[in-house]
Amino acid sequence: MSAASGVPLADLARITHCETFPVLAEGEDAWELALAAARTVLDRSGVAPDRIRQVVYAGSGAWDRPFWSPAAKVAHALGIEDAHCFEVTNFCNAGMTAVRLLSTAGALDENTYALVLVGDRLSRMVDYRDPDSKALFNFGDAAAAVLLGGGPSRFRVVHSAMRTDGSWADYYAGELTDGRVLIRRAEHRKGLGEAYVRHFTALVDETVAALGITPGDIAHFLINHGDRDMHQRLLACLGIPAGRSVFNYDRLAHMGGADTLIALKDLERGDRLRHGDLIMLATSAMGFSWGITTLEYLG
Repeated sequence: MSAASGVPLADLARITHCETFPVLAEGEDAWELALAAARTVLDRSGVAPDRIRQVVYAGSGAWDRPFWSPAAKVAHALGIEDAHCFEVTNFCNAGMTAVRLLSTAGALDENTYALVLVGDRLSRMVDYRDPDSKALFNFGDAAAAVLLGGGPSRFRVVHSAMRTDGSWADYYAGELTDGRVLIRRAEHRKGLGEAYVRHFTALVDETVAALGITPGDIAHFLINHGDRDMHQRLLACLGIPAGRSVFNYDRLAHMGGADTLIALKDLERGDRLRHGDLIMLATSAMGFSWGITTLEYLG
């Protein structure tokens, strides 16, 4: 990255916070990672493919192939033949948007399931030759799968709040270059950091008011790993101790919409979750959108 862009290594280290992180290999596609995650979830849960009625693939919309359905591709590979398959585009907020859509009353019958796949090819859309794109140099590739059901589960979605600030819609956009879609930033504009804090804080306030709780009742607050300084700043503004969050910056960069799900799994693996814990997933996305999804741990 440094050699291609001319950005000093020290400056890159303040963006990536780690020396290496996973990206798609040559010839590897994002839908294959989503398929592997989905197989793991189905094997672990024991849910048969014929009980899945919806398969949703969530991400940026820049799929492995243009004018194509990754949701249908993964569903067919899994032997899911009776589901409605479709995509949700909201960048790194897309996974939680899909969860929101499928968690509304009546979206799922008690004995049926929906599979949400979170997958993107972010590293393929970064131009390492462009120093103006250095804020994106921490974009890596990962996938996640979430199984939603109308019956008993380990987590319950208790609230979802989202908003978009369209004044930032053109700040980043794709550009077709040499057969690739590359993300380009418009002329630098101040205020995006303040927008992150303002919108996230408003959504947290909306959520705690709706649930009749206080920020002190939030057991864990997980956030996209786009910017560690912003992560820490937001926690300080909300009065949430850093120990109630997860910081994976030493081993992972920004894994797109999978960030908060990776952190959630880390909490479970580390035996840090207790029955009744309220967990907030703070997701943000180009466009610019912000979301707070609150879960209750029932496991």
